[in-house]
Amino acid sequence: MKLAIIIPAYNEEKTLKSVLLSLPKKIDGFSKVVSIVVNDGSEDKTWSIANSYANYVLTHVINMGVGSATITGIEGAKMLNVDAAITIDADGQHHPKDILKLLKPISKQKADIVIGTRSFLKKDMPIIKIIGNWLMNLLTLIIFQKWVSDSQSGMKAFSKKALDKMKLDSIGYEICSEIIGEAKSRKLKVVEVPIKTIYTEYSKAKGQSIVNAINIFTKLLTIKISNKK
Repeated sequence: MKLAIIIPAYNEEKTLKSVLLSLPKKIDGFSKVVSIVVNDGSEDKTWSIANSYANYVLTHVINMGVGSATITGIEGAKMLNVDAAITIDADGQHHPKDILKLLKPISKQKADIVIGTRSFLKKDMPIIKIIGNWLMNLLTLIIFQKWVSDSQSGMKAFSKKALDKMKLDSIGYEICSEIIGEAKSRKLKVVEVPIKTIYTEYSKAKGQSIVNAINIFTKLLTIKISNKK
């Protein structure tokens, strides 16, 4: 079995090298593990770092958004004919040891999509991010009628079935909620497992804001309406 670790990256020269070096080279149940960095039109040294330490580098000429970068990574994984894929953020907030935890339900055929659920305790996550994530969970529920406790987690694992069945169109951060909607419409089984999140001043500055929720909500409604036609 082959696994692809997909890392969307935009101007991540500060953390990308350490993230790539921390990835496991071998994982039980998988004969091959490959890393795919999607350089989303970065203007710093992201490409050169990825080219030095990743197995594959896919590049957008211009910055297209994390949604587009994630889709490009998934398409790249499908071209490699992998049996499973996992997405992680390039800012170093995900612990590489959690990769195995997310893959276990996939390997045991108990899930098609596994979400790495972060802790929402104040001591573990900034309060502004707690509020923002719960708001996005609610919006995801309203639009797609499916509740998950951390819809916006960037750490997710996908079975080959999920990779083949999902039809994703998102450009930006709405990709996280769209994946939940696809899971429901394609009858893919979703499981959540707790993960450790490493917050630094750098990673705290990343991600989406509460103000951006309105923009995301509008995009998700457009996706929902388009899929009904």
